[in-house]
Amino acid sequence: MTKAENAKMEAVGDSEPRLPDERNRSIMIYVDGTLWARDEARISVFDSVVQGGDAVWEGLRVYDGRIAELEEHLDRLYASAHALAFERIPDRPAVKKAIRTTLDANGMRDETHIRLTLTRGRKVTSGMDPKNNRYGCSLIVLAEWKKPVYPESGIRLVTSSTRRNTPQILDSKIHHNNILNNILAKIEANVAGADDAIMLDLHGFIAETNATNIFVVRSGRLLTPHADACLPGITRGLVIRLAREDGIPVDERNVSLTELYTADEVFTTGTMGELTPVVEADGRKITDKANAGITHRLQVLHADWVRSRGVPIDSL
Repeated sequence: MTKAENAKMEAVGDSEPRLPDERNRSIMIYVDGTLWARDEARISVFDSVVQGGDAVWEGLRVYDGRIAELEEHLDRLYASAHALAFERIPDRPAVKKAIRTTLDANGMRDETHIRLTLTRGRKVTSGMDPKNNRYGCSLIVLAEWKKPVYPESGIRLVTSSTRRNTPQILDSKIHHNNILNNILAKIEANVAGADDAIMLDLHGFIAETNATNIFVVRSGRLLTPHADACLPGITRGLVIRLAREDGIPVDERNVSLTELYTADEVFTTGTMGELTPVVEADGRKITDKANAGITHRLQVLHADWVRSRGVPIDSL
């Protein structure tokens, strides 16, 4: 969180904390077929997401009445749920209807981020055994007024001592809610006064940040880590496609910290923050910093795509 965001969140006397966007104080949240006011939305204490972070999720963004990469996000949601052996999963039309219902209830058609969560559901008794989950999955649609969360001028990163999970531990291709290692990395960034943390894989190569994928530009080529320890992000995949269509060479390979420190440009990608320039990493200034060259070109291509090619909300 940036300093500006922190300032917005400071409490005024004994009153409620300020929200990053005060419009969100009156939002309606969808939980298992019912719309709840913000302060009334709830999930059971027997739900698996409470008991073990046992859930999968997607972050969606709304632009001019369209949801960017909706089908791709739903593909990943269902793949993650299948990998975790969820049962009685709501079908795709039901999830789309829940999204539409939530957006309509809040009058949202732009500047909106949706956190779509699918849990394994309630248990008949506490414990980790999925055999106790006998009610079916729970679906949560949390839509907020939220512009891209990072400053246009760019962000500062520090390298975390917390390593990103690998398939030996927990496969990053499962987009799950159990993200304590990312949270620990973010705590390190907060302590260092940086915006986010670089997370390395077990071999010491760059995986991603605690919240986004990373791209490095060197000599006109776009480099990004293999999707092994990092999440194969939806925005990451879109940027790779857009770059190749625009004639920008893209290599997916191991990327070291030294290559990042000495890069021509570095930027991060994610639904929450879109494409954000990195202006500093571990105290090293990045050459040709904010909004330079290839980064700027891809920002333009991305902005055009998401505002013209997403799935219309009114078609759901």
